[in-house]
Amino acid sequence: MAFWTENFSNGTQKDPKRNFRFTVQITGLTDTGITSSIVWYAKTATKPGYTINSVEHKYLGHTFNYPGSVTWGDVDITVVDPTDPDVAGTLASIVTKGGYVIPANTNTQQTISKAKAVSALQSVIITQIDSDGKAVESWKLWNAFITEVQHGTLDYGSDELTEYTIKFKYDWAQLTDASKTDHFTTTTTSS
Repeated sequence: MAFWTENFSNGTQKDPKRNFRFTVQITGLTDTGITSSIVWYAKTATKPGYTINSVEHKYLGHTFNYPGSVTWGDVDITVVDPTDPDVAGTLASIVTKGGYVIPANTNTQQTISKAKAVSALQSVIITQIDSDGKAVESWKLWNAFITEVQHGTLDYGSDELTEYTIKFKYDWAQLTDASKTDHFTTTTTSS
């Protein structure tokens, strides 16, 4: 018998995390006229990942490795366009609030800034939920901003829904688990 099915009869065992149980929340959406920050039309979301770079040091014919900086990877979220809210218009509004202005003439000198781009999104939170809708794992992207939007491909031979893929960069992610423990947020020191 598989280990995750052993205690279901007495209620002490939980389901493993499932890929289809998740929500995406972008709090800046409510500033664009959308009534909810929950992106119910999200189809897929990559969870944050990170790379710990290493540095080599050679000494007397030996190589020693030391951990270096941590680099967080991009997060991609694919959504379908339900028309209301209009995803293309909403994304354009967020990028405009981030400071992007089409250079219509030589007097247009405004550019995107990190502060405006982060403020336009406010926060991005990806949450895995259990069968009761309770959070079992939540990732908050800190200082997130949009770096790429793909508006999908139109095709006369396809009856698929229109999809958009949004790529986010961020400085770090905060993981909160089911016990409400926050990871990647506190500094520890040792003596």
